[in-house]
This record gives sequence, C-alpha cells and structure tokens, in this order.
Amino acid sequence: MDFQKGLKFQSFVEFWEYLPDDERIIVDVLRQIILENLPSTCKEKLAYNVPYYYGNRRICLIWPGSVPWGGIREGVLFGFCQGYKLADLDNYLIHGTNKQVYYKIFHSVDEIDELAIVKLLKEAVAVDKKFKPNRK
Repeated sequence: MDFQKGLKFQSFVEFWEYLPDDERIIVDVLRQIILENLPSTCKEKLAYNVPYYYGNRRICLIWPGSVPWGGIREGVLFGFCQGYKLADLDNYLIHGTNKQVYYKIFHSVDEIDELAIVKLLKEAVAVDKKFKPNRK
C-alpha cells in the first residue's frame, strides 16, 4: 500500500469516484468497450488500485494518470498485459520500456478508436486462451 501513497480502493465505484471528470469519461468508454468485447468468463478486478481484466491470465488494464505509481501523470493508459505477443498489425500500441505490456495513452475520448481496440481485444483473448487457467 505504501507505493499507492495510502490509497486503497475497495470497489470499482470507489475507484471511479476518485477520478477527475476528464479521466472518468475516458475510463467509462474504455471499460464499456472491454466489457462488451471480452467473453463473459472474463473477470474485472482491482489490482494495484486500477481495473484489470482477467481470463486465464491478465488480459488488459486501465490506469488513469491520477492514480499514483502508474508511471503516467496525465491521461488514461489502456494496456495489454501480453502486448508483446500481439501482432498489432496497425501499430496502434506503444511498446515503451516495458517488455510485456504494450499500451496507448488517451487524453480525450475523441482519441479512442473503438474498432482498433476491439480488434486488439479479440487478439488478446486468443492469446489468453493459449494459457492454462489459473487455479485459485
């Protein structure tokens, strides 16, 4: 919890209410795209104080700049946890310095390309299906 400067959200609603308006709308749109396009067997859980979406493993995440420790200070990062395994034929994602997570940072809702995201989500789900389910 120290890395989050004392923040510890207990629910998605608590997380959402913490966000400034400009980030909240971006998170809403991204979350809706994710929930509409991931299989119903996938789960949404808060990890590191932000929403992650799980199948057999972590598939993707949404990290607003206002949540400490995320490495971004402005905008909302939408990342694919196994991004390095995606073909990303349209070069939509930024590879950055992380070897696995590939991402895109949005500063406004107008920057969100739903078709590109849906295409990548489908590819990410296919990658996730290759992993054995985690037993918990």
